[in-house]
Amino acid sequence: MSYDPKRIEPKWQRYWDENETFRTEDDFAKPKFYVLDMFPYPSGEGLHVGHPEGYTATDIVARYKRMRGFNVLHPMGWDAYGLPAERYAVRTGVHPSITTRTNIETFKGQIKRLGFSYDWSRELATTDPAFIRWTQWIFLKLFERGLAYQAEVAVNWCPAQGTVLANEEVKEGKYIETGEPVERRLMRQWMLKITAYADRLLADLDDLDWPEGVKAMQRNWIGRSEGAEVNFALADSGDILKVFTTRPDTLWGATFIVLSPEHPLVMRVTTSDQHEAVKAYTDQARTLSEVERAEERSSTGVFTGTFAINPANDVQMPIWVADYVLMGYGTGAIMAVPGHDGRDHQFARANGLPIIEVIKAPAEVDIQLRPWEGDGLLVSSGPLSGLKSAEAKKAAIAWLEERGLGKSRVQYRLRDWLFSRQRYWGEPFPILHRADGAIVPLPEDSLPLLAPELDEYKPTDKGDPPLARAEDWVHTTDPHSQLPAMRETNTMPQWAGSCWYYLRFADPKNDYALIDPAKEKYWLPVDLYIGGAEHAVLHLLYARFWHKVLFDMGVVSTKEPFHKLFNQGMILAFSYRDHAGKYCRPDEVIERDGQWLVGQAQVTQQIEKMSKSRFNVVNPDEVIDAYGADSLRLYEMFMGPLDVAKPWQMSGVAGVSRFLNRVWRIVVDDEDALNAQVCDTDPTPEILRLQHKTVRSVTDDIEALRFNTAIARLMEMSNVLLSLDRKPRVAVETFVLLLAPFAPHLAEELWRLLGHKRSLAYAQWPSFDPGLAEDEVREYAVQVNGKLRHKVRADAGLSATSLLETIKTDPRVAEMLQGKHVVKEVAVPGRLVNFVVRE
Repeated sequence: MSYDPKRIEPKWQRYWDENETFRTEDDFAKPKFYVLDMFPYPSGEGLHVGHPEGYTATDIVARYKRMRGFNVLHPMGWDAYGLPAERYAVRTGVHPSITTRTNIETFKGQIKRLGFSYDWSRELATTDPAFIRWTQWIFLKLFERGLAYQAEVAVNWCPAQGTVLANEEVKEGKYIETGEPVERRLMRQWMLKITAYADRLLADLDDLDWPEGVKAMQRNWIGRSEGAEVNFALADSGDILKVFTTRPDTLWGATFIVLSPEHPLVMRVTTSDQHEAVKAYTDQARTLSEVERAEERSSTGVFTGTFAINPANDVQMPIWVADYVLMGYGTGAIMAVPGHDGRDHQFARANGLPIIEVIKAPAEVDIQLRPWEGDGLLVSSGPLSGLKSAEAKKAAIAWLEERGLGKSRVQYRLRDWLFSRQRYWGEPFPILHRADGAIVPLPEDSLPLLAPELDEYKPTDKGDPPLARAEDWVHTTDPHSQLPAMRETNTMPQWAGSCWYYLRFADPKNDYALIDPAKEKYWLPVDLYIGGAEHAVLHLLYARFWHKVLFDMGVVSTKEPFHKLFNQGMILAFSYRDHAGKYCRPDEVIERDGQWLVGQAQVTQQIEKMSKSRFNVVNPDEVIDAYGADSLRLYEMFMGPLDVAKPWQMSGVAGVSRFLNRVWRIVVDDEDALNAQVCDTDPTPEILRLQHKTVRSVTDDIEALRFNTAIARLMEMSNVLLSLDRKPRVAVETFVLLLAPFAPHLAEELWRLLGHKRSLAYAQWPSFDPGLAEDEVREYAVQVNGKLRHKVRADAGLSATSLLETIKTDPRVAEMLQGKHVVKEVAVPGRLVNFVVRE
């Protein structure tokens, strides 16, 4: 009989559910391991095969750690608020809670078919009233500590959606989901003072086991810069324009000033003859997101008609407006030093502005053609001339401070977090606005504050958020003063729930506290957090910020929420386009003579991200129906290293399915019973060595998240076991236990057929003898005076004395040492021998 996943997989999924096999108890006496996925947004489209990649990885680790004796916390929940559900409600009139609940049921059903060992008793959604209560409680604590406030800020406003969008949701002046136009608008918004934690968010990265690329992105986003704030007097009025620069040593090379289009002085400093041009330019700049403006683009800008005075040399400098300067960084104004800054140089050449050398460039660099951005000796810089760059920076700041022209300053690229949205489907703010202007928090015992039921989810005709439609809900009484008040009609962004959900999983049923202190100290921090690189900056930064606030409050005992982070690579798929760029359905495409055709027309094949619009989405249900969940799990881990992008190919799933059928035949005979070849015979030395080497390799690979190489080792062992006429039970059972984290349904069935009554979920992970796990023969390096001169193959596991004796018998070594005085002999077992000699 061949392995039939349609029969076996549902059987074991029922068993795990009915017996609550993976329910986690708070057994503080056991070592813990908390492994977590970045929980999904349950969209109406359901899962595609890219989603389970990270979930499979965490499940392998969770199952492995249980078998190693750890108390494993492996939960799953739903990031259930968000704009897609609201957009669907606007189109259909179906309440977002209904579509969200339906989507969660779909996602959960698909996930359960994959056999992941989640503790479903801890399942939560950010839309659960009990969860909303504590999200709102955290906001109140932020408000009490002065970390939540309201301010007029420039935002990305989408008129069609009636809401503010994040910078990452806007491209080329349009909302990336719908293509609708977006404009920059000043609005009063709730802000969170994440900048108060900038230094700690930066410093504590050093202690985290995270990919260096992610740390670099976080450091860049925080963007700590040391420099000076310089006062430039306006030529016509004497008013002061403040500019932040990280290079005060280049002040003598500044030749023009650039203002951000949003700078409050723009129209004040613009002359009447330039008014129309400046206004047109700033209006255009409002259609671009700050992400786009920060990227390298053409050097567009407009002259205001006004000049500022360089305090270093009293030279008049033209004041320009350009969109590459951002209002949120520094003062929203820069002094441009085109001789020594690439972006300024590009702008100066495009607009015919002067370029001056104040740091001596190498002879081969003509700064009129390209800037010199390195350090060096200062020239043409008054009192700074002849100084090196580092000391010139300090001298420049001292020079400015002595004359009252500026001061030392530390600046961050990080800005306070815009925390409100003009949407319905989000957590309401537990805030009241009284007629006397007071902003007062709701008492904690009135939480959760839930949104009212609405029939219309669009903003009002006046442009107010959807919640403004619920007038009976909006108009209320302040319970503190009994004065009339109005509720806040903005809602929190989707980020709110994802900032702290990992904490609630550790104590999901607590009605009295966000988390029990004893459970927090036991379970936190998360030991392994796996998710997509798209969350490398904002989600992680926001979660770290909230965690640090909770740490300061004494709610949590760790400075950081996630100890080890890993980003899985994207699973890609083939798509096809015709000559006009239109995507074609794969079932319409045929291959002929090395060409891809639809009918008689040639199309191009490419590998891209999965998307319904590209017709290249692969549904995991279809893969499971054809090959089983274990095949899908195993293939996704075998495709390549976990952290790289890989193309999906169904032929690969078929290959893995054949491997699982071979594994089945190791244990099961044609009558669906235990194979008589599995016996209690002692393994031969070769099989024993293979067994121990495989245990060591698979163990090391799981610890290092090298799942593809672990599977390769299992395939090698299975081929040997299948070829044996007498299969030692100890080797077969060891193999099944090693396979269990990867293909749990098949492993459970084989374990039962091997005579075990209990699930293998908590069976002891196989151990290995280091001596038996070594290669029988290995290569040793032979060094003379520390330099590699030769390599010798010899028995593995030799002692230092035996290794020396063996190496010296090698003819090439004997030749190298002939006629030399050996001062010292150093043998490192398993690695090398070094001879210290003199002639």
